Order: sequence, then C-alpha cells, then structure tokens
Amino acid sequence: MKLFLLKRLATLIVTLAATSIVVFVVLEILPGDAAQMMLGPDASPEAVSALATRLGLDRPPLERYLAWVGGLLSGELGDSHAYGSPVAGLIAERLVVTVPLAAMAMALTVVLALGAGVYAASRHNRAGDVGLMSLSQLGIAIPNFWFAILLILLFAVHLRWFAAGGFPGWEAGGLEALRALVLPAVSLAVVQAAILARITRSAVLEVLREDFVRTARAKGLSRRAVLWGHVLRNAMIPVVTVMGLQFANLLTGTIVVETVFYLPGLGRLIFQSISNRDLIVVRNCVMLLAAMVILVNFVVDLLYAAIDPRLKPSDA
Repeated sequence: MKLFLLKRLATLIVTLAATSIVVFVVLEILPGDAAQMMLGPDASPEAVSALATRLGLDRPPLERYLAWVGGLLSGELGDSHAYGSPVAGLIAERLVVTVPLAAMAMALTVVLALGAGVYAASRHNRAGDVGLMSLSQLGIAIPNFWFAILLILLFAVHLRWFAAGGFPGWEAGGLEALRALVLPAVSLAVVQAAILARITRSAVLEVLREDFVRTARAKGLSRRAVLWGHVLRNAMIPVVTVMGLQFANLLTGTIVVETVFYLPGLGRLIFQSISNRDLIVVRNCVMLLAAMVILVNFVVDLLYAAIDPRLKPSDA
C-alpha cells in the first residue's frame, strides 16, 4: 500500500509541475507584451515599462518561473493589477462560494444519479427504464444557463421561494447562505446527474449478468439487497471515475452559472479578470483550478482500491 501511495504521490507532483510549466509558458513567455496587454493599447510607453518592471517581466523567464512557483508554495501570489489587493485574498474570498456550490451540486448529482441509474437498471426495457432514460437524455440536452433562468422564473419570480441571485455571505448565517446556493446547485446538477445516471445504469446492467448475482439470489437474498449490497459496489469503478471528472468539472465550470445568479465565486473572478486583463489573477486561478482537477483524480485513484478489492495497489 505504501508503494502504491508513493507512486500516486510522485505522479501527482510531476503532473502539477508539468501543469505549472504549461500555464507559465502560455501566459508569460509566448509572443506578446503582457504589460501592454494589461494596460491596453492606449497606455504610454512609460507606464508599460513601469508595470513590466513591477511585475518582474524584465527578468529571465526561468527566474520568474521559480519566483512564481515559490510564491505558490508559500501562498504569496502577488497583487492584482485591477483590484489592487493580494491575489491570495481574492481567491480565498471566492472559494468559500465556489467550493460549497460545487459540493452541493455534486451531492445532488450523486443522489439523483445513483437512485435513477439503479432503478432503471432493475427495470431494464420496462416503462420505468425507458421513462428515466428519456428524462436523462433531456437533461443532457438542456444548457445549464437556460435551466438556471427557468429556475429563477419559477422559484424566484413566481413562487418567491428563493432570491433571484446574489450571495448574502456566510456571516449572514449558514442557512441563508446555503439557501442562496440551492438554485445554482440544482441548475449545475441536472446535466451531471443525467450523465451519471446513464453511466450507472450501464454499469449495473453489466454486473447484473455476472454469476455471483445469480448465486446471491439463489441464497435467498432479495432483489433490493442484491442491487444495493452487491451489484452497486462492483459497478462503482466506472461510476466513481465519472464522478471524479464531474466534480472537477463543477469546480472549473461554474463561470456561466455564477454569472447568471450573480454569485461572487471563483468562476466569476476569472471572467472579470479576463475582462480586466488582470493576467496575474488569471494565471494563479488557472493553476489553482488545474491543481484541484489533478487532486480530485488523485483521490479517485485512491478510491479504486477501497471500492474494488480485485484492484491490488501493487498492480495499480
């Protein structure tokens, strides 16, 4: 097990290092004047030169890269050009919105998808299966932003159960803050749950054809006990893989939904920073999101061995 963990940790570190190099090269070394881009085409040469000096753009690329990585490791991400405040503080303020939003959306996704997928598989080619898969196909086809607008019209405008947008902050109370995230979480979860439900159904159907399922039924176990106690566990490898990808996607893909609901999350910060040509914020946010995706995949790799005993850590 220790060797397995060491291999996965080594892969994690190498992947993070490679990602940091790609992000740095794309945003700072490719042709173009970063200082000129940040200040705009009408900026004076003196202002561009002063900003380039302040950002360290006059130093060798390797020195700048090492300084940036050192800042990432120590939490010193520099100051935002547009906001005039530390980037680390800006990101921390937005993460307290984006991470709970993604977690709520993922929880809804798992509950809806596992229930629908197992139910559909247990009623293969019957009305329940056909109906749920038709709904899942519809869920996949619906754009998140359009469904978010429908939720606002129904639950905020007509029923007035939720606010149409905004975030009161956690200092206003946990229930109020979570209430503001309900509609965005639902709008994010619909598409992901539809995809995961279809994956779950296919995986469960495949396991249902195995000999051990017939043996369990022959021993007198109920169909429900076999489905939830034996079949689902053995079908979880592809399901967990998709869940990991989906959670990473929820962390990185909230820009549109946060804009629709006017949430001060990380996605909205990236969108505003791109509009403001604030490359310092964009660079650090992109690296943070990439690191989150890599870390989620690392956790998924660890879950494989816990879920399926057939996967020996030494062979992974």
